[in-house]
Amino acid sequence: MCPMPDDIPEPQAVCHSITRSAIFLVATLKPGVESENTVRAVCADIAALVRAVGTRAPTADLSCVCGFGFDAWNTLFGAPRPACLHAFREFGDGTRRAIGTPGDILLHIRADHMDLCFELAAQLMARLGEAVSVVDEVHGFRYFDLRDMVGFVDGTENPQGREALDFALIGDQDREFAGGSYVIVQKYLHDMVAWESLPVEAQERIIGRKKLSDVELPEGVKPSSSHSSLTTIEKDGQEVKILRHNMAFGRPGAGEFGTYFIGYASSPEPIEQMLENMFVGRPPGNYDRLLDYSRAVTGGLFFVPSAPLLEALADRSPKPSADEAESAG
Repeated sequence: MCPMPDDIPEPQAVCHSITRSAIFLVATLKPGVESENTVRAVCADIAALVRAVGTRAPTADLSCVCGFGFDAWNTLFGAPRPACLHAFREFGDGTRRAIGTPGDILLHIRADHMDLCFELAAQLMARLGEAVSVVDEVHGFRYFDLRDMVGFVDGTENPQGREALDFALIGDQDREFAGGSYVIVQKYLHDMVAWESLPVEAQERIIGRKKLSDVELPEGVKPSSSHSSLTTIEKDGQEVKILRHNMAFGRPGAGEFGTYFIGYASSPEPIEQMLENMFVGRPPGNYDRLLDYSRAVTGGLFFVPSAPLLEALADRSPKPSADEAESAG
């Protein structure tokens, strides 16, 4: 973690508090100059659209975070590039696998009222029009007292206040992109019949916390394969945290029960380490037993530019890097 400088650009709404509702939209960019120009133009419109829709319910905390995948950044904006942006890294194999799925643009829309999320999503998609194809859309909701679909409190270890900025936002380690963030998203589906057949004590050992109180199990009781054990990351003797804004979603009539994972960090590294621990194991084979009841069906890594950079990207055209220019010459 790099301590956050005081003069970083204004970030997007990465560190906003968790709301009651959210819409997650992942889209791919259609080929062609017209599509590219449309997406770049929307970069300058997002903040104004949030303000226009948000004035209908000023206390509902409407926000939108926009991020771009590796291929989309190269196509739309070119060099310079965020230092740690790359394609989503897959982990695991067989049925226990963190998969990467198509995605060039992420829109994380949230508010305390779903109608505001819906209206903003509709306005944004109208602006994007035929320039993109939506490949995943999830309408999430806050489940009781911030619980996930398997019944445990989610985001207990989220950093707060200044610490959230330090862990979630880029500082001096990539100064040109300071105020930005990296975000990894995954959609998990749960086998609730199998999960709910487990005794509560067995569920608690899998998660590493008490279900009712959310208190962490003692070290001598909590298995090393528990979810909380494997998602605790340390570097140089200090815990490295990420900022989670997960949401429950589902369609009971279709038997669909899920959790949308969304984690922000100043580098993809800690989230990728968590995924490796979960899907491969620490050590290998000592994997997250929650994955016996949950499977990831999507996966993507995106870079979230600061608010002023997002707006400035509307006027940016892709330019080859020095190496690429030299190679072309």
